[in-house]
Amino acid sequence: QVQLVESGGGLVQPGGSLRLSCLASARLLANDAMGWYRQAPGKQRELVARITTGGSTNYADSVKGRFTISRDNAKNMMYLQMNSLKPEDTAVYYCNTASRVPVYWGQGTQVTVSS
Repeated sequence: QVQLVESGGGLVQPGGSLRLSCLASARLLANDAMGWYRQAPGKQRELVARITTGGSTNYADSVKGRFTISRDNAKNMMYLQMNSLKPEDTAVYYCNTASRVPVYWGQGTQVTVSS
């Protein structure tokens, strides 16, 4: 059974910061590259940040320089530090494997950037 539990979302003003957390299955974290995805209303879900098992990271152009992905396999956790948030970052954020097409999704965590 895959475990994916996202938390840390909320309402924040433009320019603010949030840190998202993801509790994931140990097997998933140990074997897969992991990613943070987001889905805004009326839009397709997109991968915004990815981290390999070795710790290499890459980001969508829209979040590069503002978001930082990290993982702590010992705690079965993955994180997304989001700084300089913009209204267009408003979305439901999900964590999942980035090594294959995800099949199961957690409930996600809502991030709303608004004044």
